[in-house]
Amino acid sequence: MQKKHTLKEWLLVTRPWSFTASGLTVLTILIYLWWLTGSVNWTNGVWAIVGIMLFHAAGNTWSDYKDYLTGVDTVEGAYAVQTLAGGFFTPKQVRNLSLTLLVVAIAVGLWLLYSTGWTLLWIGLGGLVCTMGYPVLKYRALGDLTIVMAYGFLPAIGTSYVALGVIDWRVLWMALPIALLVDSILHANNTRDMATDSRAGIRTMAYGMGMRASVVLYLFEVLFPFVWVVVLVPFGCFPFVALVSVLVMRVAIGLSRTMREYQEEQRMEIIASLDQRSAMLHMLFCAVMIVALLLDSWMR
Repeated sequence: MQKKHTLKEWLLVTRPWSFTASGLTVLTILIYLWWLTGSVNWTNGVWAIVGIMLFHAAGNTWSDYKDYLTGVDTVEGAYAVQTLAGGFFTPKQVRNLSLTLLVVAIAVGLWLLYSTGWTLLWIGLGGLVCTMGYPVLKYRALGDLTIVMAYGFLPAIGTSYVALGVIDWRVLWMALPIALLVDSILHANNTRDMATDSRAGIRTMAYGMGMRASVVLYLFEVLFPFVWVVVLVPFGCFPFVALVSVLVMRVAIGLSRTMREYQEEQRMEIIASLDQRSAMLHMLFCAVMIVALLLDSWMR
């Protein structure tokens, strides 16, 4: 007999603490578009945030389901998601939850499609492929590319379309640094899990690149976004006050040192929480950019 779960337990299965990577990304993009143009459709923007968080929840649970079936997550895995490996939920329960969330997310997408236009269909289909195809793509070293598209470029383009009615390609100035920071979360996780992924027979980008190249890529992903902002401020792509983001760069430098230490000592516990700390860096970057954009708009 299947155990009955509380609403809180069902919510925890979706890993809600990770939703900043999607919801906060779209919020930042939305405010950036408002700073660029002076006018956005806030109602559509809020629905875009809801929609991407639902897709994110569906993707999290679908990935957990697939990882359990393929043996990537086991009860012995020190850093494995224990929702299924620990027996707290059955595979069927997690699969059904994922599909239910996906249906609701698609319903939100269809409403936005009805409110805007057919261009959104192709953007939405790209997001759907990234969400449901992520496990297979991750096992073939395409997970990082999928994350960059699903939590960077596609949300930016889609948010521009639903908020403005057209795609303002200037939105990619903000999408690039955010996409790199989101992928740093995955890349930190995959660098840590190289050994277990190898035993499970999957090939992530980190595993395929090897330790040295993986460390270099991680350093680039957490440091380059701040360089990007500083370089583009004089060209008017970001407000002058956005230079305050360099204060957050101290956090990125700390994470870089942690990764370098792991490269030298090869002790797993050094980067055990690096994915969580990378998620915090993404959140801080978005928060600082939002404040900078709002402050600059207020001072105009």
